[in-house]
Amino acid sequence: MSPEQLSCPSSGTALGSPGSSTDVVCWYAVQMRGRFEKKVTAELEAKGIEAYLPAVKQVHRWSDRRQVVVVPLFPGYGFVHVCLTPKARLTVIQSAGVIGFVRFQGEPVPVPDKQVEDIKRILSQDLPCAMFPFLRVGQKVRIRGGCLDGIEGMLAERSSDKTLLIAITAIQRTIAIEISNYDIEIL
Repeated sequence: MSPEQLSCPSSGTALGSPGSSTDVVCWYAVQMRGRFEKKVTAELEAKGIEAYLPAVKQVHRWSDRRQVVVVPLFPGYGFVHVCLTPKARLTVIQSAGVIGFVRFQGEPVPVPDKQVEDIKRILSQDLPCAMFPFLRVGQKVRIRGGCLDGIEGMLAERSSDKTLLIAITAIQRTIAIEISNYDIEIL
C-alpha cells in the first residue's frame, strides 16, 4: 500500500473536535508484542506507514562479554503517523505483532507532535536517558536508597523539587520531605 493511499484529504476540521481524528494526520501510540517492536516498525514502514520506535543504547553484560545493544525506550510501544481512516487503521491493526492502538474511552488517542519531536531531539543528542515510572500527585511511593531508604508516603508535587508527604494519622498531622535527589518507586 502506498503512502498516497493512506493519506487523507485536508478538511479544515479543528484538531480535538469530535470526529476530527479521521481528518488529520497525527501520531498515535501503538501497543506491540514484547521484543517484536523492531519487526513491527519495519513491517509498518514497508506498508507505507510512517512509524517511529524510540530506541536507546544500553550495555548488556553476560558472563563472558559486554555488548552495546539498541533497545526500545518504551518496551511494547511504538508510534505511527497516520490519518486514522478505516483503511489506515486496518492496515496498522493487521500488521504482525501489533496488539492495537492505545485508546481512551474506546478511541485511539493522538500523541501531540511536540512530544514525539521532543523525544526524537533528545535521542538524537545521545543523552543518557531511561524510562521512568509515570508519577501522579497523590500516588503512594517508597524511597529507594540513601539514608531514607524504605520510607513510604504520598507524592505531593511533580515539579523538579518533588515533595513526599508522610501522614501521621493518629494525630492528624503531615510532614513534608523534599526528595528530588532520591530514587522512588510506586507502591
